[in-house]
Amino acid sequence: MFNLLRKWNTLRNQILFVFLSVMLVVLLFVSTLIFNQVSSLLKNNAEKQIQQVAVEANGRIETLYEQLNMASKLAATNDKVQKLLTKEYEQKNVTFYEKQELMGTVNTITANSDGIFSFQLFTSKQKRILPLDDANIMTGLDASWVEKADQAKGSLVWIGEDPNDSNYFLAIRRVNLINRSFTNGGYLLFSIYDNYFQFANQALTDETNQYFILLDQLNQPIITNFEQSSESIVQSNKKTIQINEKDYMITKNLSYMTGWTVLILTPYNTLTEGITVLRTSILLAGIIGLLIFFVCSFFLSNIITRPIIRLTNTMRFASEGSLPLTPNISSVNEINELNSTYNQLVKETNHLITMVYQKEIFRSRSELRALQAQINPHFLFNTLDALHWSLEEKDEEELAELVVTMSNLFRYTISRSTEDEWVRIKDEIAHIEDYMEIMKMRFGEELKWNIHLPEAFEEVKIPKFLIQPLVENAVLHGAENKVGQCTVSVMVQQAEIDNHIKVIVRDDGIGISETKLSRIKEAMEKGGITSATGKGMAISNVYKRLTLYYQERQQKGLIIESIENKGTLISFEIPKDGGM
Repeated sequence: MFNLLRKWNTLRNQILFVFLSVMLVVLLFVSTLIFNQVSSLLKNNAEKQIQQVAVEANGRIETLYEQLNMASKLAATNDKVQKLLTKEYEQKNVTFYEKQELMGTVNTITANSDGIFSFQLFTSKQKRILPLDDANIMTGLDASWVEKADQAKGSLVWIGEDPNDSNYFLAIRRVNLINRSFTNGGYLLFSIYDNYFQFANQALTDETNQYFILLDQLNQPIITNFEQSSESIVQSNKKTIQINEKDYMITKNLSYMTGWTVLILTPYNTLTEGITVLRTSILLAGIIGLLIFFVCSFFLSNIITRPIIRLTNTMRFASEGSLPLTPNISSVNEINELNSTYNQLVKETNHLITMVYQKEIFRSRSELRALQAQINPHFLFNTLDALHWSLEEKDEEELAELVVTMSNLFRYTISRSTEDEWVRIKDEIAHIEDYMEIMKMRFGEELKWNIHLPEAFEEVKIPKFLIQPLVENAVLHGAENKVGQCTVSVMVQQAEIDNHIKVIVRDDGIGISETKLSRIKEAMEKGGITSATGKGMAISNVYKRLTLYYQERQQKGLIIESIENKGTLISFEIPKDGGM
């Protein structure tokens, strides 16, 4: 996880992240502000619109009510009605013909009045005059109605639902005798269709799930599409109510003309429908805006960071060799200045690298040649010493073979060309075999050797005299100091690492004590010798050449293992594909 964060922690991504974060904060702030303001405006407008609907509905109800008032007033002030009630008031006889004639007049008024089903006419003593047929009597005249009509003094009094027939409403008004100083002449009771006060937008309310309730002065429903009881709603002072797990807004409007109340219940989802569309629009616009800003920010961050990335990639080539120059970059002044400074630094650094590199190569080659020079006389001295011992005992034929072998050794030794610094491992082994033949002339049967070189490793290139000094060291310090037979083994085998081989030189000589072995290892690492006589020079020389030729590519260095009176083992691992 940490590595993944480091991978994405780039200047371009940081710029992109900052830009997007700022844009996101701005979008959230602006979107929230706009949403709150517009949603509040939409909600207020919806509430005002519903309030206006309630006012208009109440206005229509008042108009219908006024029509009823005018129709009933027309009937109450009709000349025939006035004359007939005056006769009744004066206790004069009213003929059937007069009642029949009055009935025709009242029917004409009823036919011309919207919403009125029928009229009933009573005298002041509550005796019914109309209709003539008792079979058509719809209701009696209740004392409470008469009392209300008397209190109204001729104004229209709303009674409510007809107790005998729920399909009609009743209204009453007292008929004042105009010619008798507006004395109470009787009462006019009329029936009204229950759908007379139907709301104009009832179809719309069915679609929006709105509820309309028209209440009279006693808060009794005159007309409603709300099937449940409205008593709790009427008595509630809250602006919202929950019906069937849905929130409804309550809108009320009281008519001062009729005393009636229009009550509208509007579901909140209807009010917030526009808000939902607004929210979706703002969210969609925000996403599109964020996407556009992301694309623009991405290109802008690339424009800013591309020169820096190009310069960084150029700097990475330093590990591969000479530092390359960066081309001129058309960018801001700061980047141009950085690029120019880098180019100047590269020129100077390349110059210094070239000088130091050449000096280092020269130093390394000089040191390698010095080490080579150390080996040659040391090796020749030991070989001549072996020849000295052989001359005393060998005949001429054996001496001739010895001379041929020594000439091969010297030819291998004195070669100085650069190409001959690296030889095939099988050539090094052949040289070792020639050397062991000479050493056998000196030690005779007391010296034995065996060499194991797999065919797969014969062509591996190694520095010349990398193995032979270790063999020479095993012979001189193992066989020479041991009483009896000594065996020297040289083995080349596959190392644990696939691309490496392991070289082992072993002898079963007198071994090395722990104290002396510690001094040898210490001297080997310091590049010195272990004694004034030069013994130990071979080990130090091979160790240093391994370091110079293979540098960091060798594995484990030069390993020395020895057990006193048991023998010594020296090994090292090198790559198959050469050194530097």
